[in-house]
Amino acid sequence: MTIAVSEAIDVGAAAPPRRPRPAPIGLTASAQARIATLMSKAPEGTTGVRLSTPKRGCSGLAYSLDYVAAAKPGDEPIATPDATLFVDGASLMYLIGSEMDWREDDFTAGFVFANPNAKGACGCGESFTV
Repeated sequence: MTIAVSEAIDVGAAAPPRRPRPAPIGLTASAQARIATLMSKAPEGTTGVRLSTPKRGCSGLAYSLDYVAAAKPGDEPIATPDATLFVDGASLMYLIGSEMDWREDDFTAGFVFANPNAKGACGCGESFTV
């Protein structure tokens, strides 16, 4: 059986535009405001903050935020109104679908993560496991 091809394929044609990818993690308004506050106090030459998950704590992984002067290869940038949050490429698989919030009360203040990938956490909340 022979099938005739009636349309030629133009290999030089531009690919159709891709739909924008959603950000790997969500940031609440209070998290964005806190990142803006951090950036207002950042050392000169800082371009944003990087979120990573180094091995640390009782459960294995912890959340870490650090000032950065430049993105590393593999970092996933998330633009906020006042700064850029870079998600460490090696940590991405542990963070996809998470929401980052900033909470303050009379006794504590800090970033809080709702991470659907976390299967457990230590009692103090310092670290998590996937």
